Amino acid sequence: MRRRLINSTLAVVLFVITVFSVSLVVVETQAIERNAHESAQSDAGRIVAVVEARIAAGESVTAEAMRSAVPSDRYVSIQLPGQRAFALGDKPDDGVIEASETGSHGEQVTVQQSRSVVTDEVGRILVIVLAVGLITVAIAVLLAVGQARKVSAPLTDLAETAERLGSGDPRPRHRRYGVPELDRVADVLAASAERIGRMLTAERRLAADASHQLRTPLTALSMRLEEIIETADSEPETVKEEAAVALAQVERLTDVVERLLTNSRDRRSDSAITFDLDEVVLQQVEEWRAAYRSAGRAVVHSGRPGLQAVGTPGAVATVLATLMENALMHGDGTVALRTRIAGNQVVVEVSDEGPGVAPELGSRVFERTVSGRNSTGLGLAVARDLAEADGGRLELLQQHPPVFALFLSGEAEEPTR
Repeated sequence: MRRRLINSTLAVVLFVITVFSVSLVVVETQAIERNAHESAQSDAGRIVAVVEARIAAGESVTAEAMRSAVPSDRYVSIQLPGQRAFALGDKPDDGVIEASETGSHGEQVTVQQSRSVVTDEVGRILVIVLAVGLITVAIAVLLAVGQARKVSAPLTDLAETAERLGSGDPRPRHRRYGVPELDRVADVLAASAERIGRMLTAERRLAADASHQLRTPLTALSMRLEEIIETADSEPETVKEEAAVALAQVERLTDVVERLLTNSRDRRSDSAITFDLDEVVLQQVEEWRAAYRSAGRAVVHSGRPGLQAVGTPGAVATVLATLMENALMHGDGTVALRTRIAGNQVVVEVSDEGPGVAPELGSRVFERTVSGRNSTGLGLAVARDLAEADGGRLELLQQHPPVFALFLSGEAEEPTR
């Protein structure tokens, strides 16, 4: 491309120089030749005037007398009536420029000049035009190389940026080239890079969220299956009950997967319904009771019954499961779930008797990659995202002992009498 730009620029410059030079040489040649004829005609008229003046004064008109009136580079022939013509100067051998003038007494003066005067002047003009043309071509080459570099270098850079995008490096460069069209292309590539970066970030976050959110129900499911194995010799009703709980875990696992995929497609999907909060809370208590019993700990539930919450039951269950798993892994003692009302919201509090959240963490415990005591730093962050996507919020009410609270839109039902 650079070579084509240089060649096209030089072709245009050479064409313009050629047309201009030919026109200039033709015009100047005609002007020089016209000036030479006018000069010869003027000399002839001037010499005729001198001859008439001498005749009028009664002086002789001879070659010696007229020598001072004739230019040295001219050939002059003077013909007087009734006398023999005489000439002054050297007669040109090549082409001549000739002019004649006749006086009032019948005298005739002929002036001749060599055409080499014209050709020499035209030659000097050709040399000047050629020199100016070469200088112009040299300047055009420098300008063409500079312009070609100014255009081709950004295109090469843009090609490298596009190649980086194709190889999975979405970092925008935000470079400016001083050419509006190229700057527009750079802006489009930068915007595309940012979009690709956001998509890659979303994909990585989805993978991280999926791995973490699926781990909790899978852990609970594996514990239920262990319970089934341990109760295999028990009564069929017990095995059936454990199998039903395991099936519920599988259904919740399916709900988690569907919710992850839905959130990855549309973060603002509206699937909130009014549901019985006690049902979700008791479900989590039953699911995690075996795990806590195996760890020598207990799970208790208290609070106001009959609360109705607005949200997605699966998302609320996932948030509570994350809090209970977090209490199982990092807490100590009895884990308590308590439901209450705060204004026009219903609240589920999850607390334990462990050391709680480190003072230096505080509310930063909900940030991604912020973790304590060998955790991944994703669980609480994902739980907060789920709560906010469901129209609620997840907060740390107390650091020691730890108290986490899930706030949801809802209302209380009056208990039946």
